[in-house]
Amino acid sequence: MFNLLPRDTVFFDLFESLSEHVVSAAEQLQSMAASFPQTDKHAQNIRDLEHAADALAHTALERLDRTFITPFDREDIHALVAELDDIVDGIDFLAKRFSLYHFTSIELDFQKQTDVLHRAVTALDKAVHQLRSSRKLVDFQPHLKAIGQLEKEGDDNNHHAVSRLYSKGAADPIEVMKWKEFYDRIEHAIDGCEDVGNTLERIVLKNG
Repeated sequence: MFNLLPRDTVFFDLFESLSEHVVSAAEQLQSMAASFPQTDKHAQNIRDLEHAADALAHTALERLDRTFITPFDREDIHALVAELDDIVDGIDFLAKRFSLYHFTSIELDFQKQTDVLHRAVTALDKAVHQLRSSRKLVDFQPHLKAIGQLEKEGDDNNHHAVSRLYSKGAADPIEVMKWKEFYDRIEHAIDGCEDVGNTLERIVLKNG
């Protein structure tokens, strides 16, 4: 029955564009950490991407409100759009606080996490693009498996980094607090990739 219904392909354009903004934001964050302390250009680029992602999300939800027949369930479309947008929002949160927190150095463990995030959103982007042409879970599994493995890697990195922060007997407690927030926020962004992956899996299973 699903294949007999007309599909609004604009939704797929919006999903893919949102996903590409997620990748671009993660790339900018990775470059920002690598080029520290020269962060202003990357922070502005991320800010621009966040505004653009918000506009795409708004457009998608407006279209959802006025479209009678949608490619799949409305709640799944809403979840997919919101979860993709949330990742960009999380990256923007980090980018803005690079200057607000007046860091004097970059943590190598944080740089490692920006790499994990970039790899996770790259796998996520492939899965989102797959949605246009397939409803077979087997076609999504390589990307979903990669996201799951990267979420575990990010979780392990986070535990190691936070443990190291708290083990510094002479460390400035304010610096510890700031970096703890950074590690938690980037871990949340990585977790967000798994959330999107779960939504994609649910869509495929319901519509396959």
